[in-house]
Amino acid sequence: MNENLFTNAHILDWLNYFNENCEVDLEKVKILDITRKNTNLIPTVESHRHVLVFTEAGHPDIFYRMFNAGLGECTVVYNEGSEPSGPVKENKVYDMINRGINASAGMLIVNPKARNTYKFGMDNQAFASGSVRYVGSEIRAVILSKMQITEGKNLCLISAESIAVEAALHNGEGTIIAVEYSQKDRRTLEDNVNLFGINNVTIIDHVDEETMEGLDVPDTTMLVGSASMEQEMECLLKLNPQMEFVIYTLDFNLAGRMNQICREMNLKDIDITQITVSKMNAKGAFDIQPAPWLITCHGE
Repeated sequence: MNENLFTNAHILDWLNYFNENCEVDLEKVKILDITRKNTNLIPTVESHRHVLVFTEAGHPDIFYRMFNAGLGECTVVYNEGSEPSGPVKENKVYDMINRGINASAGMLIVNPKARNTYKFGMDNQAFASGSVRYVGSEIRAVILSKMQITEGKNLCLISAESIAVEAALHNGEGTIIAVEYSQKDRRTLEDNVNLFGINNVTIIDHVDEETMEGLDVPDTTMLVGSASMEQEMECLLKLNPQMEFVIYTLDFNLAGRMNQICREMNLKDIDITQITVSKMNAKGAFDIQPAPWLITCHGE
């Protein structure tokens, strides 16, 4: 795919075209080139009132996917052809679900119901049902905070399905490598990737030099403590000696050994925290959820 399909000059021409033909505050327009890798159309439209989308010909189900994600009431402002000229057309997404994109061009998507804030810790009911027992939303919010996600950061998530999805939604320009050992869990994650319309998730079935070859090197890895944890960490440290780790475990014995394990790997700034969440039930009593330990550390 051509990384330079839309140059700065093209973008400026399209911005000027929409400025002249419709009422839009250019200062608040989000520019999204979906011909580039790691670009998520649906989450971007959900969180921005005006999105100027650049796309190549194709994408036969682009509007259907938007409609299926609850964006049917959004307005698409576009023209015929691949140049920013001629009359402007406007249609609701629900009127365009049977259309694809017939030319490389820009289109303006207006979402009057866009949310302008990020929500950490999505409700578990928002995710696809399947084989995965998702971590509680409050715990997920803390994990995402400890990962210190910034735009463009490359992440690796091991056995962390819902966290991988939410990290991808918050980090549309970074690569998310999701490692799922179970075939059923991989299918559930694929269902979630389709459900949320995210394009920056690569799913692999284990961690070693072969499976990681050709993928973007992670900056941060979040993993669930397991028998293969140390092998996974050693492999990832070879790829990035400064790797940041966030480790989740419900195993008291493993939590107690993490200081020693991290020191043997020459990891620094080891922090071990236990998180406890209690929720009131219908009877007015508090149910205590599983209380994991979260370990953070990083390479030299």
